[in-house]
Amino acid sequence: MIYHTPPMDDGWLTAGVMTRRIFAWLLDVLLVGLIVAALWLVLMLFGVLTLGLGMPLLGVLPFVPFCYHLFFVAGPWTATPGQQALGLVVRRNDDLGPPSFAQAFVYTLVFYLTLATTGLLLLVALATVRHRTLHDLASGLVVARARALTGGFGSWNMQGGSPYT
Repeated sequence: MIYHTPPMDDGWLTAGVMTRRIFAWLLDVLLVGLIVAALWLVLMLFGVLTLGLGMPLLGVLPFVPFCYHLFFVAGPWTATPGQQALGLVVRRNDDLGPPSFAQAFVYTLVFYLTLATTGLLLLVALATVRHRTLHDLASGLVVARARALTGGFGSWNMQGGSPYT
């Protein structure tokens, strides 16, 4: 006989995550734009100083956003700076542990492939458990609220919380 575990009611884990993810992404776009602009300026100056020999280094610029997301999600913070600012973390869906580098790589790769195909596939999050997008599903990860994973229950906008903590 096969026994199925009933689904865990973990609305506290992902309450308000979709809105926070959107604003976190906008913040990350701004940060990546600033990094790319600064790096472009430095590489252009280097290219001019080397009489054009350094210009091929500008070819690294398209990889900056990918590396930004990959190394922040795979790093000790398990979230991009935009996600951190809005109280989000990226965790494994099965046990809520930090993601492996391979999972972070798949997460980032599928995210950029989704964006390359108009980004409409992100709407999958409206119909999935824990509001997971395609890159979450493909990598086995979930974006959750950081306070829900720590002992800090009782936020002003979390179930059962005190308005003063």
